[in-house]
Amino acid sequence: MNRLPHPSLLPAVPAPAPRSAARRPLDLRVHAQRIQIDELIVTDPRTVLAHARTAAHHDPDTAALVGYSTTTPLTLPAAAALLCSLHAPDELANTGLRLVRHVTRTTAATQHRDPVVLELTDAPEEAGR
Repeated sequence: MNRLPHPSLLPAVPAPAPRSAARRPLDLRVHAQRIQIDELIVTDPRTVLAHARTAAHHDPDTAALVGYSTTTPLTLPAAAALLCSLHAPDELANTGLRLVRHVTRTTAATQHRDPVVLELTDAPEEAGR
């Protein structure tokens, strides 16, 4: 007859090691992307060009990316692009540019499903309206 020994006679079993509190995140293969677009218009071309020339002297590497060099003057589109890349939208009003519309587009998708797209648009209120 096989009898089990009394529990007090069994060897001690070590307690299980505590699990680490930091777990790896669950990978669901969901990819999300957010793009923010500020649409601006030129309100004063001379002011835009003057501010852009000053900015080009302070940051010649960024100015070179839009085609500026000592032998090539800035075009109005290049000047506007340079100012937009160096300044926050709320700072651009003093440089001859005005914010017309702000768009935030968010996309989230998995490999097996169509993406979910959310687009939020707002136009700033104009003073005097």
